[in-house]
Amino acid sequence: MPEWINDITRFIFLEDAPCPADILFIPGNGHAEPSEHAARLYKAGYAQLVLPSGRFSIGSGAFGGQKSGARLYDGDFDTEWAFMRHVLLSCGVPDEAILREDEATYTYQNAIFSRRRTDERGLCIRRALLCCVPLHARRAKMYYQTLFPQAEFRVCPAPHTAITRENWTHTPEGIDAVLGELERCGSQFHDILREILL
Repeated sequence: MPEWINDITRFIFLEDAPCPADILFIPGNGHAEPSEHAARLYKAGYAQLVLPSGRFSIGSGAFGGQKSGARLYDGDFDTEWAFMRHVLLSCGVPDEAILREDEATYTYQNAIFSRRRTDERGLCIRRALLCCVPLHARRAKMYYQTLFPQAEFRVCPAPHTAITRENWTHTPEGIDAVLGELERCGSQFHDILREILL
C-alpha cells in the first residue's frame, strides 16, 4: 500500500487515550455511538460535564433520526441535541451533567456555540475530551481547537462505527467518505486560517 494512504489515515483518524478533563464535547450527529462512548467516559469519571451540540444538518433542514448504532433509541427528536441527550440519559448520565446547545447546523457552529455555552456558565476549559465518529476526528478537533485555543484536546472517537482507520480503503463508500473529509479539512479552513495567521 502506498505510504501516502497511511499518511491520510494518520491525518484523518485521530485517537488519544482519555484522561481527566473539564468537559466532554460531542459534535452534532445522528449516530448513537459517540454519545454512548461519552457516557462510558463520564461514568468512568473522566469528566463531570457533557456538552452535546447540534440542531440538525444545514443541508437537510430537519433532524433525520438515528443513523447508526447497535441499539435503537425510540423517540421523536426535533434536534440532534435532543437525540444525543436521550442516548446519554439512557446510558446513565444524569440530566444535570448534560449541557444544552441545540442551535448549531454544521460542525464549525458546534464549536462556536459550545464556546458560547461554556462562557455563559463561566467555565474555564483547560482540557476537553472530544467524542465523535472516527471519520470526523480531525475536522472536529480543528474546529474545537480554533474556538478553545488554550485547551488541550484529547480525541476519543466512538468504537464500532462503520468506517474506521482499518477498513476505509476496502469499499468505494469508505474511500469517498475519507477523501471527502480530507477535502473539507482544506476547503472549509481558508478564512479561519487567514484570520488566525494573518
